[in-house]
Amino acid sequence: MQKKFLVFSHFIFIICLHLTIAGCQMAPLIGSEIEGNKLRDGVYEGFYRKGLNKAVVKVTITGGRILDVECLEHVASWKGKKAEGIIPERIVAEQSTRVDAVTGATNSSRVIMNAVQRALEKAY
Repeated sequence: MQKKFLVFSHFIFIICLHLTIAGCQMAPLIGSEIEGNKLRDGVYEGFYRKGLNKAVVKVTITGGRILDVECLEHVASWKGKKAEGIIPERIVAEQSTRVDAVTGATNSSRVIMNAVQRALEKAY
């Protein structure tokens, strides 16, 4: 009985370790240069998830420009929460989904950028 418990606990440990490592992988950047002349005006939602981080955003397009980016939902560590206000501001200012990430919140920054990119794909 004790041997079965030991094997089971090792199995659980390996599964938890695998999930932890998988959750720490960096999100790739999927964004590209924005083609403002092809964007349709409107409000679009985008979603992106990588590991334990996810973001749902609302993007407002007016006159072929990103007017506003709002994080509707952002699941991240306490460090990652710093990206919620900064990354949307940078996206609007630079009119790009490839902006500088927030130090210490790189994955959260990328998840937000990718969610905005997904929203923009709906606007083309």
